[in-house]
Amino acid sequence: STQSTWGFLRRSCTTMTKGTTSFGKRHSKTHVLCLRCNRRSWHLQKHRCAACGYPAAKLRKYNWSEKAIRRKTTGTGRMRYLKTVSRRFKNGFREGTKAKRQITPAAQA
Repeated sequence: STQSTWGFLRRSCTTMTKGTTSFGKRHSKTHVLCLRCNRRSWHLQKHRCAACGYPAAKLRKYNWSEKAIRRKTTGTGRMRYLKTVSRRFKNGFREGTKAKRQITPAAQA
């Protein structure tokens, strides 16, 4: 009968252990938060970040991943220092000066 065949198949499928049952056994963490890039890419045993390469001095960057470079390049963050440079360059990087008072024609008369 069809009913008993399906019951047999359902029972036999539970012995396959590559999928759902295996995922339930995963408790240990391989990656935790990185100090430099703040991503969950710091490998606990290797002591290296998979995303930025920390503790290496240079940032991890490969030309075979164009999109990854685009995500991490200059201008994608806050640019706390760099966004003021163009304005200060225009004024010759002057510092410590004060703007002269502009006298209006009405005040002269």
